[in-house]
Amino acid sequence: MKFLSNNSILFLLASLLVSCGSGDLPDTGNDDEKDDETPAIIWNNVAGSSSDALISSFWNSGGNYFNTDNSGNTTFQYWPNAHGLDVLIDAYLRSDDATYRSYFDKWFIGVKAHNGNSWKNDYYDDMEWNALALLRAYQATGETRYKDAALELWEYIKEGWNENAGGGITWKKGMEYSKNACSNGPAAILAARLYQAFGNEEDLQWALDIYSWLKSTLVNTSNGMVYDNIDSRTGVIKKEWIFTYNQGTYIGAAVELHRIFNEKAYLNDAMLAADYTISSLVDNSILKSEGTGDGGLFKGIFVRYFTQLILQERLEAPARKRYLQFLELNAETLWKQGTNPSLILFGPNWRVKPATNSGLTEQLSGCMLMEAAALIEKEELL
Repeated sequence: MKFLSNNSILFLLASLLVSCGSGDLPDTGNDDEKDDETPAIIWNNVAGSSSDALISSFWNSGGNYFNTDNSGNTTFQYWPNAHGLDVLIDAYLRSDDATYRSYFDKWFIGVKAHNGNSWKNDYYDDMEWNALALLRAYQATGETRYKDAALELWEYIKEGWNENAGGGITWKKGMEYSKNACSNGPAAILAARLYQAFGNEEDLQWALDIYSWLKSTLVNTSNGMVYDNIDSRTGVIKKEWIFTYNQGTYIGAAVELHRIFNEKAYLNDAMLAADYTISSLVDNSILKSEGTGDGGLFKGIFVRYFTQLILQERLEAPARKRYLQFLELNAETLWKQGTNPSLILFGPNWRVKPATNSGLTEQLSGCMLMEAAALIEKEELL
């Protein structure tokens, strides 16, 4: 079933009626499925082109990790590489193509080696992202070394909990006073997923404790806004820093607990945060630019967990329709307006095409959006 509406198809007419070349995007249409003589975008093809470009432009074949940009800069960064593995897993699950699978083992060797031959890191959120990706790699392949690494990281992560500010996992080792949404949202997702995978009741309690602390401390429960952090020395909450990725991980944690308990309250929490994001953290209905560097990854993280909310069976039809329209519009806009057509590169602003260079974080966010669109297409939700 097509992912695009008739109006959406018309929106992309100019780029889809021509073949690849002369600065045009690759042909991703299906000539056998047309509305008003306009070929529909096949998001599976778009996702394939996007994830292939991630590999061809950013993969460091000598170091076995993703470079921070596509200009030849071989700087290694730990946390974006976790999301690189996540996109490889997305592509593998979508396509069942062993080519994507072949990078998992290389990534495992290269990332650990360049992180000081260890998975441990001073930043708890960085370890959480890698643990989440490794757990998905285990679930996609059954290879126990991914599971073992994820569990090893989980033991380190739990050390970050202290009672400053009433609980929560600190952001960074040695900064026990800084309690951040970015170090608690992903931890709650991880704990809940570990419980669902292996049945350890302690992991479930961790998920509940972390989520409860996050919701009671850093979430405005009247509108779904997720604050960035609290400084336990002063009790001051950083309310002016509102980022899409904090919204996304809170949504993700609520969705995982909803899966476990099937309680509508968790779904309502996720919906409230999603509604705030798609109404307030946007530029004319498109997720706003949050810059390059770390910020380049924020939108993709939101999209990943927002998509999981869309897939929940108990989500009411009007909300699902609204969320699908939002995701669809963002995917169309990025593909039509914000994609470098020759290199399939994405930038921080999904309405602006990058030139010949882009950063890894921005590319990953774009890939996550395209893989999300392909997943929605596969699930035939429209």
